[in-house]
Amino acid sequence: MKKLLPFFAFLFLLNSCGEYVHPTIPTRKVDFYIYLDDIRYQNLLNYGGYVYLTGGVNGLVVYRVSEDWFVCYDRACPHDWRHPDSWIWVEESGLTLQCTLCGSRFNILDGNIVNGPAVNPLYTYRTAFDGFRLRIYN
Repeated sequence: MKKLLPFFAFLFLLNSCGEYVHPTIPTRKVDFYIYLDDIRYQNLLNYGGYVYLTGGVNGLVVYRVSEDWFVCYDRACPHDWRHPDSWIWVEESGLTLQCTLCGSRFNILDGNIVNGPAVNPLYTYRTAFDGFRLRIYN
């Protein structure tokens, strides 16, 4: 049995390095850069700034948390993403995101549910910032 433990540990690590699978929203390939000196992304120059982009399932929302921390979510609501009127929007407070159809609300820092009928968090994309350009990918 002790000889099998390293084998199972290796299988676990191998499996955990795979692509993230959301429980309800399908995966769409996303991998592109945006340059913050581009006028279209000027809202991302300030902390708390956000922009809406195309891509993913229902579009993307990118939010700047701090100097080098950005978050990116799919605008598809995990509760009813197939409905054509279901979109995630940044609320006026700038602290939460809300679905226009079901009313579910999500924390803007981590995509977790604040309240809803939704039971799953938002689909999150990875970000990497080098001080000049922001990479959004999965």
